[in-house]
Amino acid sequence: MAWKPMARVDEVEPGEVKGYRIDTIPVALYNLDGEFFATHDTCTHAQACLSDGYLEDGKIECPLHQGLFDVRTGKAVSGPVDVDVKTFPVRVEGDEVLIDLA
Repeated sequence: MAWKPMARVDEVEPGEVKGYRIDTIPVALYNLDGEFFATHDTCTHAQACLSDGYLEDGKIECPLHQGLFDVRTGKAVSGPVDVDVKTFPVRVEGDEVLIDLA
């Protein structure tokens, strides 16, 4: 795995999502009660930024058509989305969140 620094732990508060660009890839970073998850930041339905969406109960709601994805697995759980979003492994080292884009 090729781990890259993504963010400081304190940049994304619990219950929040924030968008980043790592190399050329748009990534949404989620903090679920201190546990971090990352997905591609683009909705698979209509190209909206998921990081602009509403995060609740481990699901991100696309701001454009309100489709839901599970941020832990990337699974599309509510229409109109029907294609899962890509997830990326993340880990915390000290005060840094690292991501593997492979």
